[in-house]
Amino acid sequence: MSLLGADKQIDKESVAAELLAARSRSLDLLAPVSEPDLVRQHASIMSPLVWDLAHVGNYEELWLLRAVSGAPPLDAGLDDIYDAFRHPRPSRPALPLLGPEEARRYLGEVRSRALDVLDALPTFDPEQPLLADAFVYGMVVQHEHQHDETMLATLQLMEGEGYRPLAPAPPPGAPLAATEVRVPAGPFVLGTDDVAWALDNERPAHVVDLDAFWIDAAPVSNGQFLEFMDAGGYADRRWWTDDGWAWRTGDAVDHPGFWRREAAGTWTRLRFGWEEDLPLDEPVQHVCWYEADAYARWTGRRLPTEAEWEKAASWGADGHKRRYPWGDEEPGPAHANLDQRHFRPAPIGAYPAGAAGGCHHLLGDVWEWTSSDFEAYPGFRAHPYREYSEVFFGSGYKVLRGGSWATNARATRTTFRNWDHPIRRQIFAGFRCARED
Repeated sequence: MSLLGADKQIDKESVAAELLAARSRSLDLLAPVSEPDLVRQHASIMSPLVWDLAHVGNYEELWLLRAVSGAPPLDAGLDDIYDAFRHPRPSRPALPLLGPEEARRYLGEVRSRALDVLDALPTFDPEQPLLADAFVYGMVVQHEHQHDETMLATLQLMEGEGYRPLAPAPPPGAPLAATEVRVPAGPFVLGTDDVAWALDNERPAHVVDLDAFWIDAAPVSNGQFLEFMDAGGYADRRWWTDDGWAWRTGDAVDHPGFWRREAAGTWTRLRFGWEEDLPLDEPVQHVCWYEADAYARWTGRRLPTEAEWEKAASWGADGHKRRYPWGDEEPGPAHANLDQRHFRPAPIGAYPAGAAGGCHHLLGDVWEWTSSDFEAYPGFRAHPYREYSEVFFGSGYKVLRGGSWATNARATRTTFRNWDHPIRRQIFAGFRCARED
């Protein structure tokens, strides 16, 4: 079984390389940040960056040292401090957190021991659920990449000059052949049983029969969303659910997060400390589910279900389930805007090689809100712990699909399911619309 695509097999060397790549990304991401900014809480909905950093190490210790080898705790007191379920984000600055240098030393010690344990393993025993296909290692790698994206969201919230990463501009956009794509009716396989590092909420694979539908060929752009605003969309009660209207009026929201109104009819945005003209051809981001749903209603359409999104992204006329919209080849720079290459979404039409049947930008650029609540698939089994997915199932969370520019390729695929509260805007999320045939 392959790690991601057909050409990369799971062995100890490839697992060690994935662990190293995730850790290098984490440390490089935070290297420019001052110690006070690592310790400070930049928003009550986010953790101090140094909490995320040490939490990554504690999670690795729990699973790659204790669960795999039975090793005793390095410091049992850290388990409570870095347990995300015991301490909600607003309370974390008051905890006796490791300082930045202490956190880095802790990560280094855990990693050194984890690599020793990995080296001593005779095999990835297929009879042991944690070790089969190196699953527990894949879970830890993806967990670290997910926290890197969370830390990027925190860095976007920094006040003052901000984070200000240097990155090349994304490739230019291009006109699309059509504005929407028809997906024919019929059954397809939702979820997966054969992606080695797929997480429990992606399983099991099961057949779902869908009616034909139309889905946007690209995510909604800043320019398109601005039309909704100019038409009075934020002030028009008709387009909002009851909960959405209560949120909008209660928080006095009238534009996406990080937008700034300048002279009449012009807008800028704040991106990691830089104020820049709003790029009208990029996918809109920092909108919550309620805003996405209101826009879709304004256009006379709706958000796609997650099953519709996955069928559009993964299902071919030949019945083959694609791991990525373009096929089973691992993501590369020509396919999608992933891996924080540009620290921003790319213009619509920038990645024709990554399209699926006329649908563009399905992976990368922005997470895409769907209409679906986060629920278990039929036959779901929590693995290896309930708190990864099961405790979040229910109507309080909406599913997002596809990954953003800040998502690492190891943590996205056509079956990957993200979820969040419908009010969340700090995440790098946008959307596309759908309609019945």
